[in-house]
Amino acid sequence: MRVLIVYDSFFGNTERIAQAIGSALGGAPEVEVQRVTEVAPEQLNGLDWLIVGSPTRAFRPSENTQKLLASVPAGSLAGVKAAAFDTRIPESKMPGFLRFIVKRTGYADQKIASALARKGAQLVAQPGQFYVLASEGPLQDGELERAFEWARGLKIQR
Repeated sequence: MRVLIVYDSFFGNTERIAQAIGSALGGAPEVEVQRVTEVAPEQLNGLDWLIVGSPTRAFRPSENTQKLLASVPAGSLAGVKAAAFDTRIPESKMPGFLRFIVKRTGYADQKIASALARKGAQLVAQPGQFYVLASEGPLQDGELERAFEWARGLKIQR
């Protein structure tokens, strides 16, 4: 079972979530965790599972995450099970105008999930949302444990 967890991270928070997800999936050689800038579209061939995560930046995934997803040929993820996740600031910590904008535009997780589905992947879980207390972090208490449990809930056959 080949599983690839792809992430982008600016301050280490999303990387820590991706590593927790990788740990939950057993850390076996067939489970890889890679930064988005280290992944080429051809590396996605032959995967059984693809999990993609990004910090929410300007209400969407990071530029590098968007570039990778855009470079994946249409239909090339057919048969691949997929899930998406993001890191974000809780709405309760945002000024009112940002809460208004985020309600209209959304977060990175939904945009990643949509891109995966457009490329042919089968989305098998609700996207994961993990919280940072400010732009640079730290992660909210308990988020690594939540990421671990979210990943266990994917029920990837090991």
